[in-house]
Amino acid sequence: MLRAVSADDAYANLLLPRELERAGLSGPDAGLATELAYGTLRRQGTYDAILAVAADRDPAEIDPAVRDALRLGIHQLMSTRVASHAAVNESVELAREAAGQGAAGFANAVLRRVSRDTPGEWMARIAAAARSDDERLGLTSSHPVWILRALRRALAAEGRESELDALLAADNASPRVSMVALPGLAEPREPGADYSPVGFRLDGGDPDPLVRASGGRLRVQDEGSQLVALALTRLRPVAPGERWLDLCAGPGGKTALLAAEALAGGATLEANEIVPARAGLVRRALAPVPLDVIVHERDGRELAADRAGEFDRILVDAPCTGLGALRRRPEARWRKQPSDVAALTALQEDLLLAAFEALRPGGVLAYVTCSPHLAETASVVSAACARLGDAAEQLDARVALQRVARRPLDLPAPVAGGRHAQLWPHRHGTDAMFLALIRKRA
Repeated sequence: MLRAVSADDAYANLLLPRELERAGLSGPDAGLATELAYGTLRRQGTYDAILAVAADRDPAEIDPAVRDALRLGIHQLMSTRVASHAAVNESVELAREAAGQGAAGFANAVLRRVSRDTPGEWMARIAAAARSDDERLGLTSSHPVWILRALRRALAAEGRESELDALLAADNASPRVSMVALPGLAEPREPGADYSPVGFRLDGGDPDPLVRASGGRLRVQDEGSQLVALALTRLRPVAPGERWLDLCAGPGGKTALLAAEALAGGATLEANEIVPARAGLVRRALAPVPLDVIVHERDGRELAADRAGEFDRILVDAPCTGLGALRRRPEARWRKQPSDVAALTALQEDLLLAAFEALRPGGVLAYVTCSPHLAETASVVSAACARLGDAAEQLDARVALQRVARRPLDLPAPVAGGRHAQLWPHRHGTDAMFLALIRKRA
């Protein structure tokens, strides 16, 4: 699986379940395989720094398949209870299968070198070699420097910069499995979610049998995703006949929750996803909900422009860097670049402005990202509202979240003002979901 992620840009969270099923792994064996794969990807930056020292060469110069085998071996030596001899032997065999006897000898020498020192000694060694405090923190926490700086700025915007270490640690921890029971169609199980009134937790095991047995009415969904969707659907009572739109719907988790809420309240729902394969996932996600939902496959900006003044509630779950879900998408931190942000923010603002035009007077849109990067969150909302002027009223998203939450959320007000809200992995146990609510004045 590591080869597919690094060579073919595969997504670990999509590929791993298929690989586990193909290999016939379940229970503790599946859990170990998941930890080995996700842990290796999350800590790749740290392990490459160790590899550079142990191999005395730039990891980029090592055959990619052998490099993946070495990263896996280093992860086992540094961060698991796997016996050192087993970690070395298995990784050497992977290198031999990938590139022959010479590669096996090289892998053996490198991993033996790593195994001679303790994890603490290796961490001290790579930290001492850093050229700056941020580089040191990036190496030891396995975050690219540009990402940790963006996270620091986002925390500082709440007066919480001191929480950076806790956030970086949360990004490297295995998240618990969060589930949702589609309201009106299923009931949450115990133990309930910390905050979502329709969520619950799995303390272990594979959720797929439960999902299948429920016909998809129980499904895996991050608690933060549940909360931001409910903040829109439960912002005010639903008037029968309301028209809702999910403008950027793929892969469909929030769409299904919106559909269940629309069904209960007598509203209608349309969804849009520009990528056909992801549109197919949206239709699949909607299958358990007995509501006729049209799924369009258009550029959201164009669709919204064609539907001016039609919708009462719109969700704009905008394409983003995904920096808020690094614990669930471990390879994302190595694929994104600072240059990605500018193109995304331009698209995000365009989508927000187009969605606003598609609102009826008095209608509300929720602008959501799975990223805390200020350029993708507060800056987009501020720029859009400046262009919209008096036609737009920003509602207090923190109040909206508190109203739907099962217990109080720690949501400090932004230092520079603003009415948006930011969830965090280290503080709330959710992905770092951002929410702004904007009403079109009547």
